Amino acid sequence: MPGTDVGTPTIRRLVAYLVNAAEPDPPLAELPDWLAASPRFRSFAEANRDKIRKKLRGATSPEARLDVRAELRVAALLLADRRFELAFEAYGAGRRGPDFTATFRAGRAFNIEVTRRRAAAGEGTIEPAILAKLRQLPPSASNVLVVAVDAPAGAPDPGPVLRDLQTHADRRDDEFFVAKGLPDAATYHAELLRLAAVIAWAEAAKAPDRVSTWANAGARIPLPEPTLRALTAAITA
Repeated sequence: MPGTDVGTPTIRRLVAYLVNAAEPDPPLAELPDWLAASPRFRSFAEANRDKIRKKLRGATSPEARLDVRAELRVAALLLADRRFELAFEAYGAGRRGPDFTATFRAGRAFNIEVTRRRAAAGEGTIEPAILAKLRQLPPSASNVLVVAVDAPAGAPDPGPVLRDLQTHADRRDDEFFVAKGLPDAATYHAELLRLAAVIAWAEAAKAPDRVSTWANAGARIPLPEPTLRALTAAITA
């Protein structure tokens, strides 16, 4: 494995604690490299070792493992930028809250929820991933949704997806939203107010096509533009 510290006793002990190496296909083969490359991410993993262990060892399906991988990869990327501080599951492990609470340059805290476009949901749209996560966003803070996609050609633009949803909401198309798992159009509108931005992230793509960002001009608590730019740049790196 690349990285001079991958084989150090400290990293080996941490990985052994987090990952069940006896599994035929242990999750996150890249984890030792990420820990070796970033002392800040290593400190983050140590501080949250019990939460991460529970998530990794509970990820028994390929999709679940990819979900946890996306969360930890975003954490590693953000912590590579010293202007960001990151707390993991600050609303409590197992509760329906965002994955991370972050600050940029010691400013106002905001939340980051990481999700994935599941293969079963269709290759063409990130809409299901967005709708599934809106209800988890607390109304008392600015919230950013990062949607990981397997798209080597580049990240899809969230803008058309959100504009189409807004069109259905403006028409009070309750039947449309019920089919999507929401009670009605009014519920969607209320939940959208909690969402400050969506970042579609295609890790396998080349920069700058790796991310595509949509900012919600109508968010109840918008994310400051410099913070969103820095967040996008960190995930692109």
